Amino acid sequence: MAYFSRLTDIVTCNLTEILANEADPVAAVDRIIFEMQEGITGAQRSVKTATLNVDNLEKELREQKIQVTAWQDKAKAFLMNNDEDQARDSLARKQELEALIAGLEQQFKSAVATKNHLLTTQKALEARHAEALRKKEKISQAVQGEDQQASAMSPSQVIPGSSPDKIDEELEALKKELLG
Repeated sequence: MAYFSRLTDIVTCNLTEILANEADPVAAVDRIIFEMQEGITGAQRSVKTATLNVDNLEKELREQKIQVTAWQDKAKAFLMNNDEDQARDSLARKQELEALIAGLEQQFKSAVATKNHLLTTQKALEARHAEALRKKEKISQAVQGEDQQASAMSPSQVIPGSSPDKIDEELEALKKELLG
């Protein structure tokens, strides 16, 4: 049984509710984790592709801007040689490139927005995956008769997708806030 048909299903799911309706919650959580891992892998591929697209557009923009400057310089050189026709042609090429650049800039902005959206989705998927791993641990402990909470993690445990340095920074900020 597939639990998720879209990546947004993973992000918006309520694991407790899904597992409450399962006859074998241990097997169900394993399948859910597998589907989440597939989703994360797909999201990582999408982020990589979007990043390459942004990089390619950025490179193309740089190259076209260099060409605009070159055509501007050619127009000046032709004018210095009293060749107005060639200067006019150079300025026409420059204007064509400026129109191209305007289109590329719009594509670049869109590509950056897409990349950021995909990256945010990937991080949300990783957070749900970490939650599912904690839920699996809790269910496994309950099945084994252990009544411990999986959310009580030792400081040495690293949650996939989290940043230990950022967590330490946030912890210090909370301490300062509480001490006041």
